[in-house]
Amino acid sequence: MTATIALVDDDRNILTSVSIALQTEGFLTRVYSDGETALKALTDNPPDLAIFDIKMPRMDGLELLRRLREKSQVPVIFLTSKDDELDEALGLAMGADDYIAKPFSQRLLIARIRAILRRTEPATAPADGSEEAGAGPLVRGRLSMDPARHRTTWAEDPVTLTVTEFLILETLAQRPGIVKTRNQLMDAAYQDDIYVDDRTIDSHIKRLRRKFRAVDPTFDAIETLYGAGYRFSDE
Repeated sequence: MTATIALVDDDRNILTSVSIALQTEGFLTRVYSDGETALKALTDNPPDLAIFDIKMPRMDGLELLRRLREKSQVPVIFLTSKDDELDEALGLAMGADDYIAKPFSQRLLIARIRAILRRTEPATAPADGSEEAGAGPLVRGRLSMDPARHRTTWAEDPVTLTVTEFLILETLAQRPGIVKTRNQLMDAAYQDDIYVDDRTIDSHIKRLRRKFRAVDPTFDAIETLYGAGYRFSDE
C-alpha cells in the first residue's frame, strides 16, 4: 500500500519541492500551510507519517504536535532551524519521532521517512490465517509489550508509545539488567545508518519515564548508568 505523507509548513517553496520529491519516490502527499488547518485534517484522516515545521504562524509545530498527541500517535518528523536546540529537545520530549535541521537534504529526509515507515509496518500474518507471524508478546514483570499490535501495558494499564519509544523500550526490556549504550539504542530506533546525537535518546527516555509514571508514580524500571547508558529492571 502506498504511504501517505502530510507536510505542514508555511513556506510554500518547501511544501512544493518536498511534495514533488516524495511523489517522485512513490508517496502520496497532503500539504498544509498552517497548523490550525492541518490539525483537523490529521485527526480526522491520519496519514502514515507527518512532517512539521516548527516556526509557523497561528499554531506552531510544537503546539500542533501537543494537540495531535492527545488523539493520535502518527509518526512525526520535525523540521527545525539549525540552531534551535531547545525546540528540538522540546519536540522530542513531546513525542516527535525524529527531527531534521534546515537546510536539509531531501535524500536524507526520504531515508528517514522510509526508516520510520518500516518500523510502523504491521507484522505479516501467516497464509493460514492463524496468529500473527513474528515474536509474541514480551513480558517483563509488570511490563507487557506486543510488537505485532504495537501495544504496551504496565500492570495491565495501557501506555501509549510512539514507534521510536516502543523500539527503545523493547530493546531495553529484551535483556533485563544488561546495560545498553546510547549508540545501541540509536541503532535499534534509527536504521539506515542515520546519526542522531545523545540528546535524542535522552529525551526519549525522559518521555518514556513520564508516560509510565502517569499510570504508576513509583515506576523506576528504566535505570540510568551514568557514563554507560541505560538498563531495564524487572524486579
